[in-house]
Amino acid sequence: MRPFRYLIPSVAIFLFASATFAHAQMPPQEASAKAVKFGQLDLVVLHDAQYVKPNDGKTYGLGHTPAEVTKILNASGAPTENITLSVDALLIKGADRVVMIDTGIGGALQQSLELSGTTPDQVNDILITHSHPDHIGGLVKDGKLAFRQATIHMSADEWAFARKSEQAAAIVKLIDGHVKTFTPGAEVVPKIRSVSLPGHTPGHVGYEIRSGNETLLDIGDTAHSSIISLAEPDWPIAFDTDKKAAEANRVSTLKELASSKQLVYSPHFPFPGIGYITPQGDHFKWKPSLPSGN
Repeated sequence: MRPFRYLIPSVAIFLFASATFAHAQMPPQEASAKAVKFGQLDLVVLHDAQYVKPNDGKTYGLGHTPAEVTKILNASGAPTENITLSVDALLIKGADRVVMIDTGIGGALQQSLELSGTTPDQVNDILITHSHPDHIGGLVKDGKLAFRQATIHMSADEWAFARKSEQAAAIVKLIDGHVKTFTPGAEVVPKIRSVSLPGHTPGHVGYEIRSGNETLLDIGDTAHSSIISLAEPDWPIAFDTDKKAAEANRVSTLKELASSKQLVYSPHFPFPGIGYITPQGDHFKWKPSLPSGN
């Protein structure tokens, strides 16, 4: 299936956003759904939003100058004034189960889901990497549960963190009673195992999706920018709760992914965010690539 696109007005989709995200510029949101075949599963990347942050040294590369960031962006032929990240969700469709990983901020998610041929009530399970507003905002629509039939899965440490967060309070109130917690490393639903990726938030996890001998790893927010986070993985990022732990996890995870040639999905990399981490000198580079079945 080729991607479908149409524009959605940029309305108040950041009601639940933290101060960090609230300062981002929000261009008009464009719905899109990209389907790929993965073994016996159908994966669909759902575009939700994109946000634009200025290259001012306050988000990426804390302690480094905008000029240093500009040099990295220039080397990749990317714009240097602003840094744009995608905000996407991943749908996994099996023979008897529909699973979604993260829900974006709640921008174009529902429209992208419609383009995929799926209704909200067909989603059985929602797996959350972490409780930042650009990953759980889409759980709510018009003040109600957006996915009424779905069980919401979150690591126990992350759910405890979310319940203490003022930014997530409105969402937590609505989803309470629909959340099932797990310990990282557990198989959360059949064919999907949670993977501890510490530092970004107290209970941040990724998810390994398996179909036959094939695996794909959703790395959550281990890396944000497909350029800066890979060129300088040890540079601090404002979004990380425990910056030292996040940097250590980012470096070690990227090394492992580059060595193993593991297929990766990253919700903030350019849509559809599927590909490989490749070595480039003593750092890394993003190589977009869809599964061989496409």
